[in-house]
Parts: sequence; structure tokens; C-alpha cells
Amino acid sequence: MFTRIITVVVFSLCISTTYSQHLNIAKLDSLFQTLELSNKFMGGVAISKNGEIVYTKNTGYSDIETSRKSQINTKYRIGSITKTFTAILILKAIDEKKLKLDQTIEKYFPLVTNADKITIRTLLNQRSGIHNFTKDEDYEKYKFKGKTEDEMIAIISNAGSDFEPDSKAAYSNSNYVLLSYILERIYKEPYAEILNKKIVRPLGLRDTYFGGKIEIEHNETNSYEFDNDWIKQPETNLLMFTGAGAIVSTPTDVLKFAEAVFNGKVLSSSSLKAMKEIKDDYGLGIGEFSFEGKLSYGHTGHIDGFNSMYGYFVKEKISFAITSNGTGINNNAIAVGLLSIVFNIPYKISLTFN
Repeated sequence: MFTRIITVVVFSLCISTTYSQHLNIAKLDSLFQTLELSNKFMGGVAISKNGEIVYTKNTGYSDIETSRKSQINTKYRIGSITKTFTAILILKAIDEKKLKLDQTIEKYFPLVTNADKITIRTLLNQRSGIHNFTKDEDYEKYKFKGKTEDEMIAIISNAGSDFEPDSKAAYSNSNYVLLSYILERIYKEPYAEILNKKIVRPLGLRDTYFGGKIEIEHNETNSYEFDNDWIKQPETNLLMFTGAGAIVSTPTDVLKFAEAVFNGKVLSSSSLKAMKEIKDDYGLGIGEFSFEGKLSYGHTGHIDGFNSMYGYFVKEKISFAITSNGTGINNNAIAVGLLSIVFNIPYKISLTFN
């Protein structure tokens, strides 16, 4: 998930420090100030330790056209981090005896190829073989307009299968779109309301919800790509993504959610254990990665010009979240710089000025 190899070298910010029990706030501030000044990052970041938020930072603009600065309550589209939320909702349904991990999906989607072999588990861990609709050429033609549920099921069904279920793993947004529809059928409510009832309200997440058209006046942010200047990006229609990538949130809310999940406050112990069973680098709605030998669970997200990631270090009980609406450098590199400061590891990030 993370790489420690960053090849471009023009400007260097050297991060090196001796071991300390305290987080070096000045170095974190310096890192994000440098990223902002070099047009490499606009967004928010949060770090927690033992369930307590110990650092937050927001840089850049939520809306460049009106010079609206990003604030701590600025909300971002978090893309595929949504999949962790959806996985939790499915596992909660399993805890409530409404579903089983190893039941097949033909009663919900009889026209999906291999529906009698694909299970809830293989949808969750990306081993279903169902083709990823966002990889199709036609997707670029309709992603801003969107599709209805019936249209999405038809698209997914007609695309067929890329491989035999559970023979290997391949990332597919289609898996989580179908999981969203299963949730709506068993609870007989829209995904947005299920999210509110099962996660948002119980955990006290104030700035997390199913997204729609971006509303700057509601402290949401536009997204941008950098090409000599920041260029505003068009908005993908979130309705068709549902539980695959439609949630809007903040770094602090993402951390509150992750802390609650991994500290056993949301799922049964058996469901949490199943969630962390990793095959081909992917569990049930989460990935596994290590940093300097330290194990972490998390997920990344990307949609339009938005990029996001979070990670929870199990032994250290440290978590971080990055939500950006404009980047000129891979967020993995930013995370490596952040974690090098958090864990007091010498590191150099090299940035290219445009």
C-alpha cells in the first residue's frame, strides 16, 4: 500500500529526529506547509493515539474560485474508503442474523454470472470475479450523469465474469454496488438511511453522510487537478456508486469510525476477526499494510480529483487519515512522510516544483 521510494528530486524537505514520546507538531506543520506551498496537497489530515485526536491540519482551498479556505469541518468525498463502511454494515447484518458470509447471491441477482457460486464473502474480499464496471470504456460516457439501480444491475450482469469465483482476487467496484443493493433489500431502506442508523448516529459522526451534488455552502469541497494551475474537476454522480464510493466525510470522522471498529465497539468479535482475515492483501472491506514492520489495516479512496486514505496500527493504537481535494504527489508519499514523523524515523521527501 505504501512505498518508500520517491524518485523526483528538486526540492528536499528533510525529516529526521531522535526518539521522543511526544508527537513533533512543528515537523508535521512544516511538512504540510511545504506541500501546500509547492502545490502538492490541498486537503485535511488527522492523527489519533489511543482513541484521542492528537493532530489535525487543513491546507489549501475548498473552493478556489471564491477563495474559500479549507477548515477542520470541511468535508471531502472519500471514494473507496466507503467500502469499509459498507463492509461494516454487511457484517452488522450478519451479526443480526439477516445474512450469512458464505451464502450465495442468486436470490438477489439471478442474472449475474456465477451468482450461484459468488458469496457475500467473495463480494467483500474482491474474489467474486465480477467485472469492474469502472474499467469499461462506456463508464466515461455516463459517470457524470449516473445510472439507476436497475441500469447498474444490467451493466454488471451483462459484463460477465473475469475469473472463477474465489480463484483469485481482483478489485471491482461492482462487488460493493451489489452489496449496497443487498443491504437495501434486507433493511427495506435506502443505503443512506442504513448508514445513518447503523454507523453515523451511534458513533456520533457529525460530518459523515451519503453524498450528492457538491454544496460549497455546506462546507463541502470541489476537487482539482494541477496542471500549471489548479483545474476544477467535474463531479461523478455518486448515486450509482452507493456503498462502493459515495460517502462524504472528514479526517476526524474517519478516525472516529476506524477507532471504534478496530477496538471492538461496532462488530461482534467473530465478525471483526473475519474482517481481518487477509487473502491476496485484502480482507473484508480493508487492506493490510506495514510501515517499518508495524502492522496496519486501512483503505484508500479516489474519485475525480479527490484522494483519501486511512490506516490503523493495531499494536501501537495509532491511526491516521488523509482526505485531499487536490494533490500533485502520490498520497502514499505524503503518508510515508507523516508516519516517519509519527514514529520518529529519519526520512527525506523530494518534491518537484511545477
